[in-house]
Amino acid sequence: MTQHVSPPRGGTGKATATASTPPARRRLPVRADVRTLSLLGVLAVLVLIGGLTRPEEFLDTRNLQLVLTQASVIGVVTVGMTFVITSGGIDLSVGAIVALSSVWATTVATQEYGFGGILLTAVLVGLGCGLVNGLLVAYGGMVPFIATLAMLASARGLALQITDGRTQIVTVGGVLDLGERGSYVLGVPPLVLVFAAVTVIGWLVLNRTTFGRRTIAVGGNPEAARLAGIDVRRQRLYLYLLSGLCCGIAAFLLIILSGSGQNTNGNLYELDAIAAAIIGGTLLSGGRGTITGSVLGVLIFTTITDIFALNNLQSDVQQIAKGAIIVAAVLVQRRTASTT
Repeated sequence: MTQHVSPPRGGTGKATATASTPPARRRLPVRADVRTLSLLGVLAVLVLIGGLTRPEEFLDTRNLQLVLTQASVIGVVTVGMTFVITSGGIDLSVGAIVALSSVWATTVATQEYGFGGILLTAVLVGLGCGLVNGLLVAYGGMVPFIATLAMLASARGLALQITDGRTQIVTVGGVLDLGERGSYVLGVPPLVLVFAAVTVIGWLVLNRTTFGRRTIAVGGNPEAARLAGIDVRRQRLYLYLLSGLCCGIAAFLLIILSGSGQNTNGNLYELDAIAAAIIGGTLLSGGRGTITGSVLGVLIFTTITDIFALNNLQSDVQQIAKGAIIVAAVLVQRRTASTT
Protein backbone atom coordinates (compact mmCIF):
# COMPACT_ATOMS: atom_id res chain seq x y z
CA MET A 1 0.00 0.00 0.00
CA THR A 2 2.65 2.51 1.01
CA GLN A 3 4.78 1.57 -1.98
CA HIS A 4 1.91 2.44 -4.31
CA VAL A 5 1.34 5.85 -2.73
CA SER A 6 4.92 7.04 -2.36
CA PRO A 7 6.48 8.59 -5.49
CA PRO A 8 9.52 6.93 -7.03
CA ARG A 9 13.00 8.29 -6.46
CA GLY A 10 13.92 10.93 -8.99
CA GLY A 11 10.32 12.17 -8.75
CA THR A 12 8.93 11.78 -12.31
CA GLY A 13 6.12 9.71 -13.70
CA LYS A 14 2.57 10.60 -14.63
CA ALA A 15 1.99 12.68 -11.53
CA THR A 16 4.69 15.18 -12.54
CA ALA A 17 3.50 15.33 -16.16
CA THR A 18 -0.08 15.88 -15.06
CA ALA A 19 0.90 18.58 -12.62
CA SER A 20 2.87 20.47 -15.24
CA THR A 21 0.28 20.23 -18.01
CA PRO A 22 -2.32 22.80 -16.83
CA PRO A 23 0.18 25.71 -16.52
CA ALA A 24 1.47 24.98 -20.05
CA ARG A 25 -2.06 25.15 -21.39
CA ARG A 26 -2.77 28.39 -19.56
CA ARG A 27 0.24 30.07 -21.12
CA LEU A 28 -1.10 30.00 -24.68
CA PRO A 29 -4.00 32.46 -24.17
CA VAL A 30 -1.73 34.74 -22.12
CA ARG A 31 0.86 34.76 -24.89
CA ALA A 32 -1.79 35.47 -27.51
CA ASP A 33 -3.28 38.26 -25.41
CA VAL A 34 0.08 39.95 -24.90
CA ARG A 35 0.80 39.77 -28.62
CA THR A 36 -2.61 41.20 -29.52
CA LEU A 37 -2.36 43.94 -26.91
CA SER A 38 1.09 44.92 -28.16
CA LEU A 39 -0.24 45.26 -31.72
CA LEU A 40 -3.23 47.25 -30.49
CA GLY A 41 -0.77 49.47 -28.61
CA VAL A 42 1.24 50.12 -31.78
CA LEU A 43 -1.96 50.92 -33.68
CA ALA A 44 -3.09 53.28 -30.92
CA VAL A 45 0.24 55.11 -31.00
CA LEU A 46 -0.04 55.52 -34.77
CA VAL A 47 -3.58 56.90 -34.44
CA LEU A 48 -2.31 59.32 -31.80
CA ILE A 49 0.52 60.45 -34.06
CA GLY A 50 -1.88 60.95 -36.95
CA GLY A 51 -4.27 62.87 -34.73
CA LEU A 52 -1.52 65.14 -33.44
CA THR A 53 0.21 65.85 -36.76
CA ARG A 54 -2.85 66.22 -38.99
CA PRO A 55 -5.90 66.28 -36.71
CA GLU A 56 -8.39 67.74 -39.17
CA GLU A 57 -7.41 65.49 -42.07
CA PHE A 58 -6.54 62.26 -40.26
CA LEU A 59 -9.53 62.16 -37.91
CA ASP A 60 -11.96 63.11 -40.64
CA THR A 61 -14.59 60.43 -41.20
CA ARG A 62 -13.85 60.21 -44.90
CA ASN A 63 -10.16 59.63 -44.26
CA LEU A 64 -10.86 56.87 -41.75
CA GLN A 65 -13.23 55.26 -44.24
CA LEU A 66 -10.50 55.50 -46.88
CA VAL A 67 -7.96 53.83 -44.59
CA LEU A 68 -10.32 50.93 -43.89
CA THR A 69 -11.20 50.61 -47.57
CA GLN A 70 -7.55 50.45 -48.62
CA ALA A 71 -6.85 47.95 -45.85
CA SER A 72 -9.66 45.74 -47.12
CA VAL A 73 -7.96 44.78 -50.39
CA ILE A 74 -4.59 43.75 -48.95
CA GLY A 75 -6.39 42.44 -45.85
CA VAL A 76 -8.29 39.79 -47.83
CA VAL A 77 -5.02 38.71 -49.46
CA THR A 78 -3.37 38.52 -46.02
CA VAL A 79 -6.05 36.18 -44.69
CA GLY A 80 -5.22 33.68 -47.42
CA MET A 81 -1.49 34.22 -46.90
CA THR A 82 -1.89 33.49 -43.18
CA PHE A 83 -3.26 30.03 -43.94
CA VAL A 84 -0.43 29.26 -46.36
CA ILE A 85 2.31 30.41 -43.97
CA THR A 86 0.69 28.55 -41.07
CA SER A 87 1.05 25.36 -43.11
CA GLY A 88 4.77 26.02 -43.56
CA GLY A 89 4.45 27.34 -47.12
CA ILE A 90 4.78 30.72 -48.82
CA ASP A 91 3.02 32.42 -51.73
CA LEU A 92 5.02 35.06 -53.59
CA SER A 93 2.50 35.26 -56.42
CA VAL A 94 -0.47 36.88 -54.65
CA GLY A 95 0.18 40.36 -56.05
CA ALA A 96 0.55 39.06 -59.59
CA ILE A 97 -2.59 36.94 -59.23
CA VAL A 98 -4.52 40.04 -58.12
CA ALA A 99 -3.23 41.88 -61.19
CA LEU A 100 -4.11 39.06 -63.58
CA SER A 101 -7.56 38.58 -62.06
CA SER A 102 -8.32 42.30 -62.23
CA VAL A 103 -7.32 42.73 -65.88
CA TRP A 104 -8.98 39.49 -67.03
CA ALA A 105 -12.19 40.53 -65.29
CA THR A 106 -12.20 44.00 -66.87
CA THR A 107 -11.71 43.09 -70.51
CA VAL A 108 -14.42 44.32 -72.89
CA ALA A 109 -15.59 40.75 -73.48
CA THR A 110 -15.96 40.06 -69.76
CA GLN A 111 -17.75 43.33 -69.02
CA GLU A 112 -20.45 42.37 -71.51
CA TYR A 113 -21.66 39.85 -68.91
CA GLY A 114 -22.15 42.60 -66.33
CA PHE A 115 -21.57 42.50 -62.59
CA GLY A 116 -21.75 38.71 -62.29
CA GLY A 117 -19.32 38.19 -65.15
CA ILE A 118 -16.69 40.44 -63.61
CA LEU A 119 -17.02 38.90 -60.16
CA LEU A 120 -17.05 35.31 -61.41
CA THR A 121 -14.07 35.88 -63.72
CA ALA A 122 -11.97 37.46 -60.96
CA VAL A 123 -12.69 34.58 -58.59
CA LEU A 124 -12.15 31.84 -61.20
CA VAL A 125 -8.83 33.31 -62.36
CA GLY A 126 -7.67 33.49 -58.74
CA LEU A 127 -8.74 29.88 -58.13
CA GLY A 128 -7.05 28.76 -61.35
CA CYS A 129 -3.73 30.31 -60.35
CA GLY A 130 -4.06 28.85 -56.86
CA LEU A 131 -4.74 25.44 -58.38
CA VAL A 132 -1.55 25.61 -60.44
CA ASN A 133 0.47 26.67 -57.40
CA GLY A 134 -1.06 23.89 -55.31
CA LEU A 135 -0.41 21.20 -57.90
CA LEU A 136 3.21 22.29 -58.36
CA VAL A 137 3.89 22.38 -54.62
CA ALA A 138 1.80 19.46 -53.37
CA TYR A 139 2.04 16.97 -56.21
CA GLY A 140 4.94 18.31 -58.27
CA GLY A 141 7.29 18.38 -55.30
CA MET A 142 8.45 21.92 -56.05
CA VAL A 143 9.64 24.22 -53.28
CA PRO A 144 6.86 26.79 -52.58
CA PHE A 145 9.29 29.67 -53.05
CA ILE A 146 10.21 28.53 -56.58
CA ALA A 147 6.71 27.49 -57.65
CA THR A 148 5.05 30.73 -56.59
CA LEU A 149 7.94 32.80 -57.94
CA ALA A 150 7.33 31.21 -61.33
CA MET A 151 3.63 32.04 -61.02
CA LEU A 152 4.53 35.62 -60.12
CA ALA A 153 6.50 36.05 -63.34
CA SER A 154 3.95 34.23 -65.50
CA ALA A 155 0.90 36.05 -64.12
CA ARG A 156 2.55 39.45 -64.44
CA GLY A 157 3.57 38.69 -68.00
CA LEU A 158 0.08 37.48 -68.95
CA ALA A 159 -1.52 40.54 -67.32
CA LEU A 160 0.75 42.80 -69.36
CA GLN A 161 -0.07 40.88 -72.53
CA ILE A 162 -3.82 41.19 -71.94
CA THR A 163 -3.73 44.94 -71.31
CA ASP A 164 -0.86 45.78 -73.67
CA GLY A 165 0.22 48.21 -70.96
CA ARG A 166 -3.08 50.14 -71.04
CA THR A 167 -5.60 50.78 -68.28
CA GLN A 168 -8.93 48.98 -68.76
CA ILE A 169 -11.80 51.20 -67.63
CA VAL A 170 -14.85 49.61 -66.01
CA THR A 171 -18.18 50.70 -67.50
CA VAL A 172 -20.54 48.41 -65.57
CA GLY A 173 -22.65 50.64 -63.34
CA GLY A 174 -23.38 47.96 -60.75
CA VAL A 175 -19.66 47.57 -60.00
CA LEU A 176 -18.91 51.29 -59.94
CA ASP A 177 -21.87 52.00 -57.65
CA LEU A 178 -20.33 49.91 -54.87
CA GLY A 179 -17.51 52.43 -54.65
CA GLU A 180 -19.87 55.38 -54.18
CA ARG A 181 -20.83 56.78 -50.80
CA GLY A 182 -24.47 56.05 -51.51
CA SER A 183 -23.78 52.33 -51.17
CA TYR A 184 -22.30 52.63 -47.66
CA VAL A 185 -24.13 50.69 -44.95
CA LEU A 186 -24.41 52.81 -41.79
CA GLY A 187 -21.34 54.72 -42.92
CA VAL A 188 -19.34 51.55 -43.61
CA PRO A 189 -18.06 50.98 -47.18
CA PRO A 190 -19.11 47.67 -48.80
CA LEU A 191 -15.43 46.71 -49.25
CA VAL A 192 -14.93 46.89 -45.49
CA LEU A 193 -17.96 44.67 -44.94
CA VAL A 194 -16.51 42.08 -47.33
CA PHE A 195 -13.16 42.26 -45.54
CA ALA A 196 -14.90 41.80 -42.18
CA ALA A 197 -16.80 38.77 -43.50
CA VAL A 198 -13.63 37.17 -44.91
CA THR A 199 -11.85 37.83 -41.61
CA VAL A 200 -14.59 36.24 -39.50
CA ILE A 201 -14.85 33.22 -41.80
CA GLY A 202 -11.07 32.85 -41.86
CA TRP A 203 -10.89 33.00 -38.05
CA LEU A 204 -13.62 30.40 -37.66
CA VAL A 205 -12.03 28.06 -40.22
CA LEU A 206 -8.56 28.30 -38.68
CA ASN A 207 -9.64 28.03 -35.05
CA ARG A 208 -12.87 26.07 -35.03
CA THR A 209 -12.71 23.51 -37.83
CA THR A 210 -10.89 20.30 -38.70
CA PHE A 211 -9.45 22.07 -41.74
CA GLY A 212 -7.78 24.61 -39.47
CA ARG A 213 -6.38 21.96 -37.16
CA ARG A 214 -5.00 20.05 -40.12
CA THR A 215 -3.39 23.23 -41.44
CA ILE A 216 -1.61 23.83 -38.13
CA ALA A 217 -0.60 20.17 -37.91
CA VAL A 218 0.90 20.17 -41.42
CA GLY A 219 2.85 23.32 -40.62
CA GLY A 220 4.08 22.04 -37.27
CA ASN A 221 5.25 18.60 -38.42
CA PRO A 222 4.25 17.28 -41.87
CA GLU A 223 5.50 13.75 -41.17
CA ALA A 224 3.61 13.50 -37.89
CA ALA A 225 0.52 14.86 -39.65
CA ARG A 226 0.88 12.18 -42.33
CA LEU A 227 1.21 9.44 -39.74
CA ALA A 228 -1.90 10.79 -38.03
CA GLY A 229 -3.87 10.15 -41.19
CA ILE A 230 -3.84 13.63 -42.76
CA ASP A 231 -3.41 13.77 -46.53
CA VAL A 232 -0.66 16.40 -46.46
CA ARG A 233 -0.52 16.90 -50.22
CA ARG A 234 -4.25 17.40 -50.58
CA GLN A 235 -4.27 19.80 -47.62
CA ARG A 236 -1.55 21.92 -49.23
CA LEU A 237 -3.47 21.94 -52.50
CA TYR A 238 -6.56 23.23 -50.69
CA LEU A 239 -4.51 25.95 -48.98
CA TYR A 240 -3.15 27.35 -52.23
CA LEU A 241 -6.66 27.21 -53.68
CA LEU A 242 -7.79 29.23 -50.67
CA SER A 243 -5.02 31.76 -51.26
CA GLY A 244 -6.02 32.05 -54.91
CA LEU A 245 -9.66 32.54 -53.92
CA CYS A 246 -8.70 35.39 -51.60
CA CYS A 247 -6.67 36.97 -54.40
CA GLY A 248 -9.68 36.78 -56.72
CA ILE A 249 -11.92 38.45 -54.13
CA ALA A 250 -9.26 41.12 -53.51
CA ALA A 251 -9.02 41.75 -57.26
CA PHE A 252 -12.76 42.38 -57.42
CA LEU A 253 -12.52 44.78 -54.47
CA LEU A 254 -9.67 46.59 -56.21
CA ILE A 255 -11.75 46.90 -59.36
CA ILE A 256 -14.50 48.53 -57.31
CA LEU A 257 -12.01 50.84 -55.59
CA SER A 258 -10.19 52.00 -58.73
CA GLY A 259 -12.86 51.50 -61.36
CA SER A 260 -10.32 49.90 -63.65
CA GLY A 261 -8.00 46.97 -64.25
CA GLN A 262 -4.24 47.42 -64.64
CA ASN A 263 -1.32 45.06 -65.01
CA THR A 264 0.45 46.99 -62.21
CA ASN A 265 -2.28 46.18 -59.68
CA GLY A 266 -1.19 44.32 -56.56
CA ASN A 267 2.40 45.55 -56.75
CA LEU A 268 4.36 44.29 -53.70
CA TYR A 269 1.20 42.82 -52.16
CA GLU A 270 3.14 39.65 -51.44
CA LEU A 271 5.62 41.51 -49.23
CA ASP A 272 2.91 43.48 -47.42
CA ALA A 273 0.83 40.35 -46.80
CA ILE A 274 3.79 38.34 -45.51
CA ALA A 275 4.94 41.21 -43.29
CA ALA A 276 1.45 41.75 -41.85
CA ALA A 277 1.08 38.04 -41.08
CA ILE A 278 4.50 37.80 -39.47
CA ILE A 279 4.16 40.83 -37.21
CA GLY A 280 0.71 39.54 -36.31
CA GLY A 281 2.23 36.42 -34.80
CA THR A 282 2.10 33.83 -37.58
CA LEU A 283 5.28 31.75 -37.56
CA LEU A 284 7.17 31.85 -40.86
CA SER A 285 8.29 28.28 -40.20
CA GLY A 286 4.68 27.16 -39.85
CA GLY A 287 2.68 25.55 -37.08
CA ARG A 288 1.05 28.69 -35.68
CA GLY A 289 -1.18 31.31 -37.25
CA THR A 290 -3.47 34.08 -36.12
CA ILE A 291 -6.05 35.83 -38.27
CA THR A 292 -6.62 38.54 -35.65
CA GLY A 293 -2.92 39.42 -35.55
CA SER A 294 -2.69 39.47 -39.34
CA VAL A 295 -5.60 41.91 -39.59
CA LEU A 296 -4.01 44.18 -36.99
CA GLY A 297 -0.77 44.04 -38.97
CA VAL A 298 -2.64 45.17 -42.10
CA LEU A 299 -4.26 48.05 -40.21
CA ILE A 300 -0.87 49.13 -38.83
CA PHE A 301 0.76 49.26 -42.26
CA THR A 302 -2.22 51.00 -43.87
CA THR A 303 -2.30 53.61 -41.11
CA ILE A 304 1.42 54.26 -41.56
CA THR A 305 0.90 54.81 -45.28
CA ASP A 306 -1.95 57.24 -44.60
CA ILE A 307 0.02 59.23 -42.03
CA PHE A 308 3.00 59.58 -44.34
CA ALA A 309 0.76 60.63 -47.24
CA LEU A 310 -1.01 63.29 -45.16
CA ASN A 311 2.33 64.68 -43.95
CA ASN A 312 3.85 64.66 -47.46
CA LEU A 313 6.73 62.44 -46.36
CA GLN A 314 8.78 60.45 -48.84
CA SER A 315 8.04 56.79 -49.46
CA ASP A 316 11.58 55.69 -48.61
CA VAL A 317 11.13 56.95 -45.04
CA GLN A 318 7.84 55.07 -44.94
CA GLN A 319 9.58 51.82 -45.90
CA ILE A 320 12.19 52.38 -43.18
CA ALA A 321 9.40 52.85 -40.63
CA LYS A 322 7.69 49.65 -41.78
CA GLY A 323 10.96 47.74 -41.49
CA ALA A 324 11.52 49.06 -37.97
CA ILE A 325 8.03 47.98 -36.93
CA ILE A 326 8.57 44.49 -38.32
CA VAL A 327 11.83 44.12 -36.38
CA ALA A 328 10.26 45.49 -33.19
CA ALA A 329 7.24 43.20 -33.50
CA VAL A 330 9.42 40.12 -33.99
CA LEU A 331 11.57 41.05 -30.98
CA VAL A 332 8.46 41.50 -28.83
CA GLN A 333 7.17 38.10 -29.94
CA ARG A 334 10.50 36.43 -29.12
CA ARG A 335 10.58 38.03 -25.70
CA THR A 336 6.98 37.06 -25.05
CA ALA A 337 7.69 33.48 -26.05
CA SER A 338 10.71 33.25 -23.77
CA THR A 339 8.94 34.66 -20.71
CA THR A 340 5.68 32.70 -20.94
